Amino acid sequence: MYRINIDRDRCIGCLNCVAACVISHESESQDARNRVVIDSETKASPIFCRHCEKPECVYTCMTGAMKKNTFTGYVEYDKNQCASCFMCIMACSYGVLKADSIYQKEIMKCNMCVHLSNDEKGAPFCVEKCPMRAITFSEVER
Repeated sequence: MYRINIDRDRCIGCLNCVAACVISHESESQDARNRVVIDSETKASPIFCRHCEKPECVYTCMTGAMKKNTFTGYVEYDKNQCASCFMCIMACSYGVLKADSIYQKEIMKCNMCVHLSNDEKGAPFCVEKCPMRAITFSEVER
């Protein structure tokens, strides 16, 4: 299973990861599925879906639109099954999920750029575009 790792000490807050997310998903609304916030020490902190081992968004989804893929370990979202109840947004411990700003019916959620796979490991576009290598992609054991 692969995960996105963040080294906050290397992040300069350039927002290349956010722009890469918008571009990779060709988002009409210009919404990214990640963001960079400033923490209490005025340090830039990228925030991404953690594809949790025990994802609250999946447990609270009444329609099955949020699912944990047992093979990849990713939490996947199926907009066609979504009832737009936003329980997943409320349940996310990290505050990562949000509604699309145009349609307000779809959930904006990281899919690890499975639709792109630009290198041999299939690293997400945000990882590829981070100039400081603050965002990396590596295999972890379950």
